[in-house]
Amino acid sequence: MSEESVRQVWITTLAIYGVVLLVVAALLALILREARRIHAGVSEIWNVGQKVANNTIHIALLDTTNHVAGRILGSAKGIAAATAALRAHAEACPGCPACVVGPR
Repeated sequence: MSEESVRQVWITTLAIYGVVLLVVAALLALILREARRIHAGVSEIWNVGQKVANNTIHIALLDTTNHVAGRILGSAKGIAAATAALRAHAEACPGCPACVVGPR
């Protein structure tokens, strides 16, 4: 091979290498851009997920509140029944309130 042929092969090889290098660099830049977009999307999903978790953590506390409210309602019904019985007695008894507070 002549010196000119060797030089031509080297120049062609370097040109092909340069083109391949530019294509690879462009593809890596596109991959990097997409990775940043995906990361931003995942970060937004993570933030929304944390907000949902913060809002739903109180559901367990609402269950406890419902049980306590049920017991309060039961007590209130008992108080209302006792008050109604007292009222009925007071309306029917000519000696009230002395019969309630006095000795038996």
